[in-house]
Amino acid sequence: MKFRMSDQSLFAILLRSPWWISLVLSMVPALIARLALSPELFWFGAMGGFPFLVIAVLAARRQLREPSAARVQQTLAAAASMPWPAFSAALEDGWLQDGFTVTRRTGRDSGGADFAIHKAGLTTLVSGKRWKAASLGVEPLRELKAAVDQAEAHDGVFVALGDVTPQAAKFAKDHRIRVLQAPELVKLLRNTRLEGVSRA
Repeated sequence: MKFRMSDQSLFAILLRSPWWISLVLSMVPALIARLALSPELFWFGAMGGFPFLVIAVLAARRQLREPSAARVQQTLAAAASMPWPAFSAALEDGWLQDGFTVTRRTGRDSGGADFAIHKAGLTTLVSGKRWKAASLGVEPLRELKAAVDQAEAHDGVFVALGDVTPQAAKFAKDHRIRVLQAPELVKLLRNTRLEGVSRA
């Protein structure tokens, strides 16, 4: 059984928060120990902040790798202006660089999925042709779920530049479908050359 951390756990919340918050929390036990404990016991009390220091380092590494707001906007604008052949090629290149094996699904058997990507023995079906839609509703996700079930794949990914309705977000969460939006899409395409996007 695979362990999954709760999104509402303290660890998860701090990872999503600015890294300096965890750094400040890591200093609190040391301050309390300095005020309340003898010098011989100071380090025992100060060690209580070590888990928060670890979280601060992890959060900082994650957040410093996040694409800038300017790059997110450039990438989304470029993706929105691309025809499907060019956008699908960019997606495929991104997955290949991330170590996936990519199979295109075409014809009658494609169902609601355009790609099957494989890594570590797991198969994920991806729907990307409706990436320009202004809003993502439930129906395209139902089609992807049906394709995932038919192929006995591990999960599904839906690429979307537009907004996601609350109903669609709930459906995706309940049926192992991840909606790939910015900045996740920017990360996927980080090493792919797109017209109008700075590599910096």
